[in-house]
Amino acid sequence: GSLGYHQKMMLSMQLKHIETLDESIKELDKEIADRMRPFEEALELLDTIPGVNRRNAEEIIAEIGVDMSRFPSAEHLSSWSGMAPGHNESADKRKSGKTRKGNQHLRTTLVQSARSAARQKDTYLASQYRRICSRRGSNRAAVAVGHSILIIAYHILKKKQPYIELGANYFEQRSKDAAIKRALQLLQNAGIEINLENIVA
Repeated sequence: GSLGYHQKMMLSMQLKHIETLDESIKELDKEIADRMRPFEEALELLDTIPGVNRRNAEEIIAEIGVDMSRFPSAEHLSSWSGMAPGHNESADKRKSGKTRKGNQHLRTTLVQSARSAARQKDTYLASQYRRICSRRGSNRAAVAVGHSILIIAYHILKKKQPYIELGANYFEQRSKDAAIKRALQLLQNAGIEINLENIVA
């Protein structure tokens, strides 16, 4: 049916409100772009991390800056941000409780980036997410991968070098290498000498 006068007036007001909001968003985007221009190199470096897009990179820099010398280590940054995992998922060692509250804006950005990274294929971060998700659930996995992204961001900003992909089979290869190392140690403890060069040859 046709709209009445009151409905037309309300619709017109809502459309004008949307137009005003659109203009405000454009102005804010321009302001953000102007403020971020001095950090273009850092933004491009962070953008190399799987799951981190331009807006995520802007939000990370807005919260932690680009000068990593104010944090003695990546672990200090992780603790300051509240992203240090209560359970050390990367080492499969159970420690204490939940992550502390920390910086909620940064935490939200990192978790969003983690979920985006999880949807990618053949990457270290996606593999980490799936590995933890199968044991601890999607929320714990997202926090753990968000923590990894923060640690990666720290080293990228500190060294001014882009992200280096470790590959989806990183964890499998690491477990295989550890198993070989343990087996060799057991043989050596039993007095059996193994020459790896002869085995490879």
